[in-house]
Amino acid sequence: MSPEQCRAARGLANISQDDLAKAASVGLSTVRNFEAGRSTPVANNLAAMIKALEATGVIFIPENGGGAGVRLAKPGVSK
Repeated sequence: MSPEQCRAARGLANISQDDLAKAASVGLSTVRNFEAGRSTPVANNLAAMIKALEATGVIFIPENGGGAGVRLAKPGVSK
């Protein structure tokens, strides 16, 4: 997950940086610094952030030549 994907995912999920930090059990500064491009979280914190965002229905789209991205799953549709 890139900082841009993280910001976009939070926007789709309509959650704040604080909400993500709490859901992922990471510090608010971890989320803020990552999204600002100042640092990259350690692997387990980044994984926890991804898992927390995926729990809201966010789907991460890998780089496929058109750029990495995110989308929100339709209700009732399996990821």
